[in-house]
Amino acid sequence: MLHLLVQTGRNEAMLQVNNIRDHKEQYIQALAKRNFEAKAVFEEVLELDETRRNTQTRLDDILAESNRLSKEIGKMFKNGEHQKANLIKEKTGKLKEDSKELSEKLTATIQELEQLLYTIPNVPHESVPAGVSEEDNQEIFKEGEIPVLEKTALPHWELAKKYDIIDFELGNKITGAGFPVYKGKGARLQRALITYFLDKATEAGYTEFQVPLMINEASGFGTGQLPDKEGQMYHMAEDNLYMIPTAEVPITNMFRDNLLTDKDFPISCTGYTPCFRREAGSYGAHVRGLNRLHQFDKVELVRIEKPSDSYVALDKMVEHVKELLRDLKLPYRILRLCGGDLGFTSALTYDFEVFSTAQDRWLEISSVSNFETFQANRLKLRYKNKEGKKELVHTLNGSALALPRVLAGILENYQTDNGIKIPEVLVPYTGFDLID
Repeated sequence: MLHLLVQTGRNEAMLQVNNIRDHKEQYIQALAKRNFEAKAVFEEVLELDETRRNTQTRLDDILAESNRLSKEIGKMFKNGEHQKANLIKEKTGKLKEDSKELSEKLTATIQELEQLLYTIPNVPHESVPAGVSEEDNQEIFKEGEIPVLEKTALPHWELAKKYDIIDFELGNKITGAGFPVYKGKGARLQRALITYFLDKATEAGYTEFQVPLMINEASGFGTGQLPDKEGQMYHMAEDNLYMIPTAEVPITNMFRDNLLTDKDFPISCTGYTPCFRREAGSYGAHVRGLNRLHQFDKVELVRIEKPSDSYVALDKMVEHVKELLRDLKLPYRILRLCGGDLGFTSALTYDFEVFSTAQDRWLEISSVSNFETFQANRLKLRYKNKEGKKELVHTLNGSALALPRVLAGILENYQTDNGIKIPEVLVPYTGFDLID
């Protein structure tokens, strides 16, 4: 599957738009799963590309003619044919004016084409079901026993207050809603989860990175947060920097503009960062407590793979997240996202949800995605295969895991009359086995 984004280089633009031209109906049908009306957009894309190609051809012809005449003028002056040379020189002046006009038109057309193609989401994988919203996602796996709690069981935000481990009011005082303060054993449990997730990723062969928490505009475009999710990111206008929504963005952008070789694969990276999201428009009971925050902690997995290996890598990432949840003994399920709920940049996404017994609802705690070539084309991230041909790589990422809802699941599902038990696998990291 090939994605649709044009590059500013002439050959790259030809390649990608030719794919639209050659597979237009196939792409229209695939994007219909996302409820994206591609037909009119594709027609405009092809019309702009026709203008671009014609303009480029005329510009090339004029530049070639101008170059030819310049050489003739040089010979004429050398031979003493000054009058004839000056006449031709007038012609080259007109050619220069024409070439400047065409060059400006070409640049404007390429920019218009690029901006239009930025609005087209990734083509979904053939296994992605059609659908409008999360209600149409497919449950493909479920595991773990849902504990039976006492009737007096509390949701995590009440447990946090009861045991004085998370202070939402204090965070609101310091910053605002959605910025909690973790205290005492709550802070230590948070730190334990981060270290545990990083250790498990290292054991699985991922290289740990500590990356910046702010990105520039090029990084935002590279992984697809811009222009699609601009309103969801915190932006510092004076410096034109964005707070990261996930470690995926800086980690993947480490490879921007790289040309890899066979020996570089597989590339497996992990990193812990705080994540910052405006979450504009979020409200209601389902955003209480840790359910939806503006700042939260997450350990991320990022993989760079050859196209032939990327779906095997995706399966391995899914198994990795499964193992984490099994170790924590949290009941969970896996959903294959439908087209209507699929992220803009993703070709295929699996969501993991943990069951919150006290809230009697499923909470998303991880998304594992294959972006195929969508991000790589924006990033100009390619590799040279054994035949020496340059190809776009596939990029993948997954949460392993996002902490707030994992923490909420532990607090709610492990609560007892005597306190909150700590999952056995975390006790070596916390140094205690009970919050009381």
